Amino acid sequence: MRERLTAFAVRIIKMVDNLPATIAGNAIARQIVRSGTSPSANYRAACLAKSDKDFVNKLKMVEEELDETNHWIDIIIRSQLIEASRLASLYQESKELLAIIVKTITSTKARMKADGDGK
Repeated sequence: MRERLTAFAVRIIKMVDNLPATIAGNAIARQIVRSGTSPSANYRAACLAKSDKDFVNKLKMVEEELDETNHWIDIIIRSQLIEASRLASLYQESKELLAIIVKTITSTKARMKADGDGK
């Protein structure tokens, strides 16, 4: 997962370089480069979590940033800043990563509850 999130961040960086140098393109570029690269750093932090609760809290940050990245990719596609076909695999990867993180959070919370550690 660590490598997959890092590769995703690199793909986001490369995609940003293809956005047009317009007011909208520049504004979205700043947003998505932040939201699209932070999941890899936040996941690394989650791997160093001190407890299950800390792990879940850090993964929630990953979830939020991936969700925001999905939003920006959708905006880029809808506004035709980059051709949709060029973003299809990146968009799919973003959705898959988000689903994996959500499932990990859900599973960890269920295990915590079963162990009497969570709500």
